Amino acid sequence: MTPSPPIAELSDRARDIFRRVVDGYLASGLPVGSKTLAQAGLNLSPASIRSVLAQLEDWGLLAAPHTSAGRMPTELGLRLFVDGMMQALEPSAEERATIEARAGLAGPVEEALAATTAALSGLSACAGLVMVPKHEQVLRSIGFVPLSHGQALAVLVSEDGAVENRVVDLPPGVGPAALVEAGNYMSATLSGLTLAAARARIERELAQGRADVDSAARALIERGIAVWSEDGERRPVLIVRGQARLLDDAATADLDRVRELLDDLDGKQEIAALLDSARAGDATRIFIGAENKLFALSGSSVIAKPFRGSDGRVVGVVGVIGPTRLNYARVVPMVDFTAATLARLMG
Repeated sequence: MTPSPPIAELSDRARDIFRRVVDGYLASGLPVGSKTLAQAGLNLSPASIRSVLAQLEDWGLLAAPHTSAGRMPTELGLRLFVDGMMQALEPSAEERATIEARAGLAGPVEEALAATTAALSGLSACAGLVMVPKHEQVLRSIGFVPLSHGQALAVLVSEDGAVENRVVDLPPGVGPAALVEAGNYMSATLSGLTLAAARARIERELAQGRADVDSAARALIERGIAVWSEDGERRPVLIVRGQARLLDDAATADLDRVRELLDDLDGKQEIAALLDSARAGDATRIFIGAENKLFALSGSSVIAKPFRGSDGRVVGVVGVIGPTRLNYARVVPMVDFTAATLARLMG
């Protein structure tokens, strides 16, 4: 295969035919043949069109499925198209109003994020994704309140006055005195630290034997560490909406690919890691197919954009996932607008 040239080095004829093939494929999901191109008004003979298609295929920009004489863009061809030829289509006034209305819903922020993500999913015909970190509290105090035999309520108070309650299973032999001792020790030791820093300090002090508590309180503290570690694994908040939109007519012809994609969406930690990689900078990131190993089998594309709070720090990432043949020109600006809307919400 001859190395593919940059888009600027393609002849006008090759560029025109390549663009028509990509546009036709993205619109229909079907390969585009030379007969279709000849009927589209190209002032070229079918033989000349076939010659250009063969050259584009030799460069790795197009491929010919075994069941069709037509051509479709490869992932390399889609990348070349997105980076060098795509003409963005700004969201309509109605689309912008829909996204802004969902983001402006009263109630908890996570509900507004979920509603906005659902709106983005519906408008883009993709699955919508948004990821935001949970607020990292700075601890003021920690206490334990007995609930019933074998359980207690861990009450965490942060410096901003927020309170979190978590049920903790009590180790054998832990009585009311141990609850008080463990709470006093942890409040004195951890006040002013974030949850992550607090967990690290407790683990270090217990390992070095510097925790001046009896065995029952120590057991309770260790149980609390397990609860907080589980909480840390649930960070950040990842919301996925609209998976069913991935099951369109074209997708049902390749159920194995769709099954792979839905399995990928169940791997929340892997999706979160992918979105986290889009946090750097302000640009919209577009991952096409095997460019990200997570979606190499399902042949999917992800468009993701970070959004910032009023202090300029990145507070989350919003995006969509869909087939590689999604309408990039329409969806990329839609993701950009949603990111700007969520920035105002989170500001």
